[in-house]
Amino acid sequence: MVSLLARLPVPGQRGPGAGRPWYPAALTAAATAAVTLLGLLGLGLAVVVVETLDPAGGLSAGGAARVGGQLWLLANGGRIDLDSGPLVLAPLLLTLAVAWGLSRAGRGVARLVEPAGPRAAAGVVGAGVAVHTLLAVLLALAVDGPGARADLVRCAVGAAVLALVAVGWGVLREGDLPDAALDRLPGPVRPLLPAVLAGLLTAVGLGCAVVAVAVASDAAGYAAVEDALGGSGAGAVGLLALGAVLLPNAAAAALGVAAGPGFAVGTGTVVSVHGVSLGAVPALPLLAALPDTQAVPLLAFVSQAVPALAGLVAGAVLGRRMADDDGGSVVAGLWGVLTGLLLGVAAGVLVAVAGGSLGDGALADVGAPPVATALMVAAQAGIAAAVGAAAARWRSLG
Repeated sequence: MVSLLARLPVPGQRGPGAGRPWYPAALTAAATAAVTLLGLLGLGLAVVVVETLDPAGGLSAGGAARVGGQLWLLANGGRIDLDSGPLVLAPLLLTLAVAWGLSRAGRGVARLVEPAGPRAAAGVVGAGVAVHTLLAVLLALAVDGPGARADLVRCAVGAAVLALVAVGWGVLREGDLPDAALDRLPGPVRPLLPAVLAGLLTAVGLGCAVVAVAVASDAAGYAAVEDALGGSGAGAVGLLALGAVLLPNAAAAALGVAAGPGFAVGTGTVVSVHGVSLGAVPALPLLAALPDTQAVPLLAFVSQAVPALAGLVAGAVLGRRMADDDGGSVVAGLWGVLTGLLLGVAAGVLVAVAGGSLGDGALADVGAPPVATALMVAAQAGIAAAVGAAAARWRSLG
């Protein structure tokens, strides 16, 4: 969308938007709206395709569009009030896709209009946040209906926060402000962010691997739940897609097990290395990864290495990126401890965002405890990051 607008000639201008103060805001509004419209179109088409595979006919086109809109609101941090209670669970893979689109829109506009100064950049970000929030509220009003009502305040706040972070990051990246700010920081502070990001990605990747192994080890349970839900090809494709968008959420829950506190699926089901309690859970094939007995599975004990491995990766990245005058192995080890602590904070934020609620009562709390997970990851990753940073620094200095 931004690249198309960039090719449109504007008579009498020396460059795009020259002499027109409203031009950056209008372009940002158009690009942000395009992200929402294309996203809703893609979700609606995906639901329609799945429903066409249902031999019973499935949802109508309007029903499919409503489901797509509800998924979009949940991905933006919204809340849907069902008859069974509030549904507050962001499908993180879809959330990442929305954030990526908004970030690209902000960066494309900034590249095109080259806003001069923080005030102009803030105007671009403000326009993106305003339009994305407005469209979220209008969508929440549109998908309201019997049995499922959208929480307007939660939808507006969630969309605003996501747009602020994503569009703001895109604008900052185009202006190279993050790199310039990092260059002004002293010594080993500069590689802290890349190191923490590398460690967090490692933890999430290993969490996904743990979930994949758990599901594969109970393929019969996955198939049984899928057959019980019915829907033939529509059920299989739809449940597979739902499991895919919830995979980062499951990886965050696995990180809770790896750190020690575990995770809960309501009040009746708790999984940790200290014990397993099984209760009624939603009929979602992805939950076939849950243990079948009260015994703690071997995979849970093996996953205990995840925080340490993530800390080692973060420490190694830190040690390799330190400058020649940033000190030796001992200094790198001390900075590695700080890297591990920040990695714990990032893990806690991820777990908090990945959790939520699937209704009232027994399913009101789903996910790992953020504070306990953050503390345990920080403790384990801090030690491992110190070792990794010291070793990487020692090797880099020869």
